[in-house]
Amino acid sequence: MQIRKPMVAGQFYPDDRETCLAQIHECLPTEVPQEGLPEPLVGGLVPHAGWTFSGALAALVFCAIQRGRGAVGTFVIFGAAHGYFGAQPVVDGSEAWDTPLGRTRIDESLRQTLLDSGAAVVDSSAHRSEHSIEVQVPFLQHLFPDARLLPILVPVNNSALKLGRTLAEKTQGSDTTVVFIGSTDLTHYGPHYGFTPMGIGSEALHWASDVNDRQFIDLALGLEPERLLASALENGNACGPGAAAAAISAAQRLGAHKGVLLAHTNSNEVMLREMGTAGRDSVGYAAIVF
Repeated sequence: MQIRKPMVAGQFYPDDRETCLAQIHECLPTEVPQEGLPEPLVGGLVPHAGWTFSGALAALVFCAIQRGRGAVGTFVIFGAAHGYFGAQPVVDGSEAWDTPLGRTRIDESLRQTLLDSGAAVVDSSAHRSEHSIEVQVPFLQHLFPDARLLPILVPVNNSALKLGRTLAEKTQGSDTTVVFIGSTDLTHYGPHYGFTPMGIGSEALHWASDVNDRQFIDLALGLEPERLLASALENGNACGPGAAAAAISAAQRLGAHKGVLLAHTNSNEVMLREMGTAGRDSVGYAAIVF
């Protein structure tokens, strides 16, 4: 059996079961919105930084899905392609993914359906070192222990739109509940990231969050995947716009009309709140459901 082993356990999240569970419980929200969630809830966007910074926002999305959908058969997770530079979406060829919490099986039937459609190719090596999907899997294992996974890395081009629509069409009418997740962080601002169009300092960091992030968020909430891709390429306000566009395209095809923003923050705000210090760099995070 081909198993995808965890690559960032011990870096982005704990590498032993008990500590991993303890940090998940720290990330889980004390309450999940009971009103205003989309009906039916078909997907969402989650961040993928270390859990200390963005785990609470990812957990909020998954808890909202649990409230809105109950049991989920398969999570299709569209990942940011940090180290994959191919032109086509690429699905992992493994039979299962391991984390410190155990093993999650791949939805092999849906993977084959996707490959037969021509909307993606298979390449396990592309997934080997990518963290954007891996950091979500322990949340699935804890909250949806019977769910299967379909992990797909998505480039920043129009193939993302076809990918989302194709998977939505192939899963409509299925006996299995399928939920579509896009994994992306938002603006990476500061000298560390080589992105300082507004200079350096607190005002520049506020611009990154209040203006640049917000433009991406508004396009996501309005279910505008084409404009979202173009905005990200022009303004540098997301590292996984292809993943987000795929999730939004799937949600559109399934009848979603708008997104709901559950939370928005950035690494600088987290550092100030948790550590009492701030830096010159910041990364934005949003929790959105459709």
